[in-house]
Formats: sequence, structure tokens, C-alpha cells
Amino acid sequence: MTNKNGYFKIIFILGLLTAIGPFSIDMYLPAFPAIAKGLNTSVAQVMLSLSSFFIGISAGQLIYGPLLERFGRKKPLYIGLVIYLVASIGCAFTQSVNALIAFRFLQALGSCAGMVTSRAMVRDLFEVKDSAKVFSSLMLVVAVSPIIAPTVGGYVTAAQGWRYVFAVLIIVDIAVLAGVYFLLPESKKPDPSHSLKPRAVTKNFVGILVHPQFYIYALTGAVAASGLYAYISGSPQVFIELFGVNEKQYGWIFAIIAVGVIGSSQMNSLVLRKHPSEKIIPVALMFQSIIGIALAAIAFFHASELYTTIALIFLYLCCQGFIFPNASALTLAAFGHNAGTASALMGAIQMGIGATASAVVSVLQNNTTMPMTGVMAFCSISAFLIFMMGRKITVRQPTRDEVKEEDVEMISGL
Repeated sequence: MTNKNGYFKIIFILGLLTAIGPFSIDMYLPAFPAIAKGLNTSVAQVMLSLSSFFIGISAGQLIYGPLLERFGRKKPLYIGLVIYLVASIGCAFTQSVNALIAFRFLQALGSCAGMVTSRAMVRDLFEVKDSAKVFSSLMLVVAVSPIIAPTVGGYVTAAQGWRYVFAVLIIVDIAVLAGVYFLLPESKKPDPSHSLKPRAVTKNFVGILVHPQFYIYALTGAVAASGLYAYISGSPQVFIELFGVNEKQYGWIFAIIAVGVIGSSQMNSLVLRKHPSEKIIPVALMFQSIIGIALAAIAFFHASELYTTIALIFLYLCCQGFIFPNASALTLAAFGHNAGTASALMGAIQMGIGATASAVVSVLQNNTTMPMTGVMAFCSISAFLIFMMGRKITVRQPTRDEVKEEDVEMISGL
């Protein structure tokens, strides 16, 4: 990429493609109580639409990986963005919570096309020596989403109503479609020799899944990250319904906590100069487990209050900035020859376990902070135990560039 103007245009579009999924999550969180009221249902039922979104992203990553190899990058991307557009229109006009859950699943299937394609196109368009710079630039675009999306969603819900949140997402999708068409080059020609037969695709996934380095670190990162999904799922009910903050205030709380996650991921880059990933993860998991136990204990003794909860969640998720990028990079470190397939499988596992954590928070909902904080504590402790039992496996250490790439993926989950 020699043209600086072209470089920034491509980075911006790739950043938008990566961010459209998390933006779709974060923007409607402040609207949960309003959606529940508008559809004559409970917040717990609305929370299931978030779980269905996570399931859609999990399944979609496995689907788009092979399609991007067979048909090139842009054709599957167009299909995904059109699916997202149709599903967003459905969300905006839905009259029942069950329809909302279904449309959110389709919306996720569409949005993850952007997430998977953007990562593949970075590999296609930029030289390896430039990867750290590219992912640093991409993260600046992606990091804006969890900071501004819930704030915007809170103000839109307060001013116009929850349906207009999806109207904004429709406009964003149309703008991204235009950007892809006019500004983003095709980075890989179709490969008719790439098999889409279920047997061949399954064989590739199974070969990676049974590798010890993959399943130990993929599970460590996924289970730890599911604490984040439990927070995302439970926080609207905790902050808006239990602590009585309004939609605008919730947006600012979410943004402040997101800044902590993003800041800790940058600190992780500095720590990596002196310590390897395998040394960083257990320390971060230990601290996260202690904080998770404190959150759950306070909830158990009915001592939860707003500012203490915010502070402990902030610290809990700051630990994620040290856990997720390193665990993900360790997961992929041994798969240079088929990193795309391994990445898709890792993402599917992370989102699948995250969807489970989100659904458990919804099912256990009892008008206290215990479901959210209890699941968060369980996730961090479980991840710590998985790592400690599997850490003796011989590993190839990831490079700092590979860890930087996983910073982007972590922020995409916010």
C-alpha cells in the first residue's frame, strides 16, 4: 500500500466491517427495558435476542471461512451485508419478541461476514512486516464502537424510541455497502478448486480441533471471554432496572468500562516486551478470578451498589485485555499454514460459549445482580483451571504482531 490516502480509506472500511457486529450488540443494550415494554414481554426474554445473536456469529464464522476461499472476498461479503440489511428491517418492524430473536440471529449471520472478511483482507492486502501497524490502525476504528455505540443507542432510545436504534443500523449498513463497492478492492480471486463439500470442510476443522495447543488455549480464551458476554447480557437489567440509571447514563457506564478494556490491551503490548504470553495469562486469570469472587460474594450478601459494581466490573474486564489477545495468539501460533480455518473455528468456539453464558444469565434472572456476577466468577475460575491443567503442553510462542491482531478481535467482542 503505497498510496497513503488509499491506505486510510481501506483501513477505515475494514474497521467498519469489523465493527458492524459489535456495534449491533452495543447500540441496542440501553433499549432492553423499552423493547420489553414495547413488545409486552420481560427483559429476560429480550436478553435471549442477544444470545441468538452470539449463536449467529458463531455459526456464521464457520460458514464464511470456506466461502471466502471459494468465491473470493467481496461476493460473500455482499451477501452477508444484504442479509444484515433485511434482518435489521425485520428488527425495526417486529411485533413479537420471538420474531426479534429470529431476526437478530439473521442479523448476526450477516454481520459476521464483515468480521471474517476484514481479517482475511488484511492478510491479502498488506505485507507481513506491516501487520502490526495495520492492526494498530484498525483497532483505532474498531475501538470506537464499544465507546460510542451504547451512548448513541441510549440517546436514540430516549429521544425517538427503540425501533429507531435499528433504523440507525440500517443506515450504517447501507453506508458500509457503498464503501465496500466503491472503495474496497477485491483482494483474492475465486478458487474453484477449494472444496465446499461437508466432508472436506469437516476434516479441516477436526484436524485443528484435536490439536492440544488449539483446544487448551481456545477453551481458556473462550471461557474467560464468556465472562464478558455475561456482563454484556446482564448489564442492562442490572444497571437500568436494579440500580435505576437511565438509558443515557447506562451508555456512559458501558463506554467507561470499554475504555478500561481497550487501555489494558494497550498495556499488554508493553508487558509483552518483557514477558511471554504464557506467563501473562495465569496472572491475569488469577486476578480476574479474585475480582469475580468479590463481585459474586457482594451479590450473594445483597450488598451490591452502583459504584462498587462499576469499579469491580471495570477491573474484571481490564484483566480481559491481558487474557484474550494472548490466549488467542497462543491458540493460533501453531497453525501458520491454515490460520484462516483455525481462526474461524476459534471464533465459533468463543461465540458459542459466550452465547451459552448469555443464555444462562437470562434463564437465572431473579431481579438481583447474582446471575450476572455469579456467571462472571464461574467463567474466570473455570478458565484459570483449564489453563493450569493444560499449560505444560509444548507451545510455539506467538509474535507481538499476532497478539496485536487478537487485540482487534477482543475489542470486536465488546
